[in-house]
Amino acid sequence: MTTGRFPAMSTTTTAVERYRPALTEPEQMTLRGFLAAYRGYTRDAYALDLRQFAAWCWQHDHRLFDVRRVDIECFARDLEDRGKARATVARRLCTIVGFYRYAEEEGVIAHSPAVHIRRPRIDYESHVAHLDRNELGAILVAAGLSSPRDHALVSLLALNGLRVSEALGAEIERSDSNVGTAR
Repeated sequence: MTTGRFPAMSTTTTAVERYRPALTEPEQMTLRGFLAAYRGYTRDAYALDLRQFAAWCWQHDHRLFDVRRVDIECFARDLEDRGKARATVARRLCTIVGFYRYAEEEGVIAHSPAVHIRRPRIDYESHVAHLDRNELGAILVAAGLSSPRDHALVSLLALNGLRVSEALGAEIERSDSNVGTAR
């Protein structure tokens, strides 16, 4: 058995290095390969999902490539028992399904144990607070009556569906200066 770190990706290195289960070389390489296809917050979320699943497997004496469907479903039930939201459980299961699909496609495993995983039903109506069209219009008008900076920020957020962190991290120098002009 090879002892190794969970795959360290540039943005997740510090969080990843806190957890060091014994992973075989094929497990490490497959985890790295799967995560390499993603960037930013998506990769961070997938790395967290897989790190938690690997920790659960390790606690239950399972190797990543020896688990069965029932083991993955027990992991999901454990998440539910710990009070995780159905959407969180579903996302973690989607990550695990994607990981095992990747492992199967790469020829690391013969058959994915996650093919027929039962996922929790998710309400399609969001419980997140949101603005309706009239409320958004009122905010845009109020921002337009304020400073140009406020109007630009609110417009950027509202009209592009950005998160505040995405808007604050936007680099004007990298934006396309020819927007709206013929090329």
